[in-house]
Amino acid sequence: MGEKIIKLPDVGEGVAQAELVEWHVNIGDLVREDTMLAAVMTDKATVEIPSPVEGEVTWRNGDIGDMIAVGTAILKIKTAGEAGEEEPAIELTSPERAPRSAELEDEPKPVAEKREPAAGGTPAKPSAAAASPGVGAPRSGGERPLAPPAVRLRAREAGIDLRQVPGTGPAGRITHEDLDMFLSRETGSAVAAGLQPNKSVQEVKIVGLRRRIAEKMALAKSRIPHITYVEEVDMTALEELRTRLNGTLKPGKPKLTILPFLMRAMVGAIAEQPGINAHFDDEAGVIHQFGGVHIGIAAQTPSGLVVPVVKHAEARDIFDCAREVARLSEAAKNGTALREELTGSTITISSLGAMGGIVSTPVINRPEVAIIGVNKLAIRPHWDGTQFVPRKMMNLSSSFDHRVIDGWDAATFVQRLKALLETPALIFVSE
Repeated sequence: MGEKIIKLPDVGEGVAQAELVEWHVNIGDLVREDTMLAAVMTDKATVEIPSPVEGEVTWRNGDIGDMIAVGTAILKIKTAGEAGEEEPAIELTSPERAPRSAELEDEPKPVAEKREPAAGGTPAKPSAAAASPGVGAPRSGGERPLAPPAVRLRAREAGIDLRQVPGTGPAGRITHEDLDMFLSRETGSAVAAGLQPNKSVQEVKIVGLRRRIAEKMALAKSRIPHITYVEEVDMTALEELRTRLNGTLKPGKPKLTILPFLMRAMVGAIAEQPGINAHFDDEAGVIHQFGGVHIGIAAQTPSGLVVPVVKHAEARDIFDCAREVARLSEAAKNGTALREELTGSTITISSLGAMGGIVSTPVINRPEVAIIGVNKLAIRPHWDGTQFVPRKMMNLSSSFDHRVIDGWDAATFVQRLKALLETPALIFVSE
């Protein structure tokens, strides 16, 4: 028999470490060659680590959320071949590895009770009460109750002997709910039938894509002074045009949503204000204005928010924009989007209209300097100068980097978008 040590491979140029986001195997599992063992995430992508050999997993290193350096041993697999490498004595290099909680450090470890065989040589099966001493019943005088420090402190302050409190947790452990129930009985209070207080607290570790999103949002808000400008847009004419175009689609043409029209309107407005289509390198003090309009479309996926990018929107017509948005959105949702399709945006659209909100304050996708927020489309009364008439209205909530975009320029850009969307023929003229 031999053993194969699996190390974290080089997962990308210039990447020194990666975050462990998923284990696909446990100790004792049998794996074949190319079985996926684990998944790690870098700043750019999630990478699956396959097994190079067939055998049994005998050792595993790392918890979900740990940052692991390239070259660190993460698994050991026992193979049927000759003896291989010895087990490494390696610790994770990241200080982010979660420490054991104070509750677990303080809690005494239950000792397994040794049981004598019953008559006839067959070992007697322990009863439920013996297997979990004290579950649902007070303990004997000399038995120390199992309880976390917070429960012990509450009991001390209330003058309660925990040996008299039935525990419903593992091995008879006393929980806050057990203490509440004991206190309610002692004080004679009663909880309404069918209504029980829920005092549970679930601890969810922030890992993987969620951690990347958190870091990026925190950095954007801490370094970019946002200015958000909200304007309502009369979408009635555009909706009539969109409905007519969708009703006469030729084979192979994609169905049109509002997004392709907005993208083409953005191309037209950016041609007049190129400073909106830019990145700001605040450390170097340099603004990079781009000729190509690469529009990021913020999309919600089961794993979290991702931003697939429609490259060179200035070179695409309405239908080509619609086709590319549909393709990228589908790839983002099923996890097949390439790294190149999720990077390189110069301006972003954030669309929450389907959720029904009328105003939002979108966070800029750093290092970009602008983000366009799409809100709910609804029929609202609109004053036409003589009377109120029903019109299809939608708000645009757009944020700008106030360090490099003045409020006047931000308002001018949004007003140009409004003009193009309210008179959609202008969008096609600009093409």
